[in-house]
Amino acid sequence: MEPIFQHDFLINDAHVDCFGRLKPSMLLFFCQEIAGQHCRILGADYDTLAQKNLIWAIIRQKVQITRLPRSGETIRIETWPMPTTKVCYPRSTVAYDAEGHELFRSIGMWVLMDAKSRAMVLPGKSGVTVQGLLTGTELASPGSLSPKTLPNTASRRVCFTDLDRNGHMNNTKYLEWISDLLPSAFHRDRDPREFTVCYHTEAREGDELHMGWQVDGEGLLQVESWKDGPESGAYHRVFSAQVRYEANVL
Repeated sequence: MEPIFQHDFLINDAHVDCFGRLKPSMLLFFCQEIAGQHCRILGADYDTLAQKNLIWAIIRQKVQITRLPRSGETIRIETWPMPTTKVCYPRSTVAYDAEGHELFRSIGMWVLMDAKSRAMVLPGKSGVTVQGLLTGTELASPGSLSPKTLPNTASRRVCFTDLDRNGHMNNTKYLEWISDLLPSAFHRDRDPREFTVCYHTEAREGDELHMGWQVDGEGLLQVESWKDGPESGAYHRVFSAQVRYEANVL
C-alpha cells in the first residue's frame, strides 16, 4: 500500500469567501477530509476507532499558503502520516493546482482520546499503529503559543452548527471565528500566508468563548481564547492562533 494518498477536489462556491478565494476554514476542511479518507484505508477511521472507544482530535496545526485556489478550480491533495511520536500521530498534507504548482501545505498533530472520559490515550497504549513516512518536505512540528494579553476582545457562544461527530467544536470552525474578527475590507486586500492554531481545551455546545486579539502593522493577527471555569475566577485556555497576512493582487 502506498503511504502517500491523493485525491482531487473541486472548489465550488460553498468553499470560497465573497472574493472567490478558498476560505482558510475550508482549507482545513479539505485537510481533514482527505485524512479521513486515508484513515479508512488504514483501518483507523471514525467507525473503527469507535469500537475501541477512541476518537481522533487535533492539538496543533500549521499551514503555509502559496496561493488560495478559487471557485471552479480542481486541486490535487496529497497526504501521508509521519512517524508516530510518543504522544501523537503527525500528518503532512500538500495541495497542488491543475498545473502542478503548490497551493498550500500543512502539518497536523493528531492524538487519540478516550471517547467518554476525553482523556488523551498515548500511542503506545492505544493499540492503533500507523506506519509513518518522512519525505524531507514536511513542515516542522508547530510549537506551542504562549499566553498573551491582547487589547481587543470579542465573545461568541458555541452553537449546534459548530459541532462535529465528536460532539465538540470542529477545528475548521475556529478559523471561521478567527477570520470573522476582521472585516471584509481587510480580507479584500490581504491573503493569509501562514497560520498556526493550538487547540488547548475542547469547546462544547453552549460554551461562551472569550477572544483577545490584535493585528499589527505587519499583518500579523494574534488570537488568544478562553472560557470561564466552574470555579470562581478560574478560566481555561481554549485555543491560540497566529495568522500572517500579506497584501494581495486581485
